[in-house]
Amino acid sequence: MIKELISIREFKIIKMAIETVDIQKNLENTIKEVVRIFASYLESNGLRKTPERFAILEEIYKRSDHFDAEALYIHMKTQNYRVSRATVYNTLELLVSCDLVVKHQFGKNLAQYEKSYGYKQHDHLICIDCGKVLEFCDPRIQQIKNMVGGLLDFEITHHSLNLYGLCQLTVNGCERKEKK
Repeated sequence: MIKELISIREFKIIKMAIETVDIQKNLENTIKEVVRIFASYLESNGLRKTPERFAILEEIYKRSDHFDAEALYIHMKTQNYRVSRATVYNTLELLVSCDLVVKHQFGKNLAQYEKSYGYKQHDHLICIDCGKVLEFCDPRIQQIKNMVGGLLDFEITHHSLNLYGLCQLTVNGCERKEKK
């Protein structure tokens, strides 16, 4: 009946707005939960619960990409946060220690990070030319893990799969190649 009163286009806009609100609520709930986990971790380890540490955590959980410590520091500064470079690096290490952030070495000297709480297992494609990181998930990988673990009587707790190549086949081409 509602569909008959409004156009299909208006219905799609309303549906998108509802989905956006749901995503925002999920993000807010996730941030509340990771703040609680981090506060508990700091407390149990006798570490100070500073506003800077929690601001860094929240900014990380608002992101949807892989990032390095320097990029996070610059982002925090442009958002007018008063955090030092050392605080960003030290907080990232704390967040890795309490499993709220994962640290990756994608074949170069620069460590990259991504949030980990509430996010499903995924794997990575890394462009060796521009450094772009793409995520993918294929259920066949889980099947292979189960099969290999069963055959070798080995309990697999987690894995990391990084595939390296060139992103020249993407729609926009390799970012570094276009800059040359």
